[in-house]
Amino acid sequence: MLTFIRSLVPSWIRHAAPAGGGDTVTVEDILRAEEARYAAQMSNDFAAMERMFSDDLVYYHSSTVVDTKASFIESMRSGTVRYRKMTRGEVTTRVFGSVGIITGKGSFEVTARGQDMVLNLMFTVVWAKRGGTLQFVSWQATRLPG
Repeated sequence: MLTFIRSLVPSWIRHAAPAGGGDTVTVEDILRAEEARYAAQMSNDFAAMERMFSDDLVYYHSSTVVDTKASFIESMRSGTVRYRKMTRGEVTTRVFGSVGIITGKGSFEVTARGQDMVLNLMFTVVWAKRGGTLQFVSWQATRLPG
């Protein structure tokens, strides 16, 4: 399992030494950033997404589609995908210097290509503080059975 989780985290995160005080994060920082991301996605706030999403974002959907920052935002801008409601369930948040990882479950009401869906997911999300700014760098989701 640890090998699988390590494979989800880019190598620059795994090998980075914690930066000085200005680049460390707290659990509260990470959870606030994740709440802001949910709000931006539900309201189609593309300017907020442009700011908080890392240029090297890797977003693995539960459908196995893989998005970059540009393709993810474009899918929403074009109306192909709309996040109607995002509800985070139980999560565990861990911090490693300038990197925060959230693992947990959630329910996501999405419209994709005109089809309404409710996705109950297990997920891993990674945030990293770079140059004093917290950035969303990775998402991996798996659908829960039932």
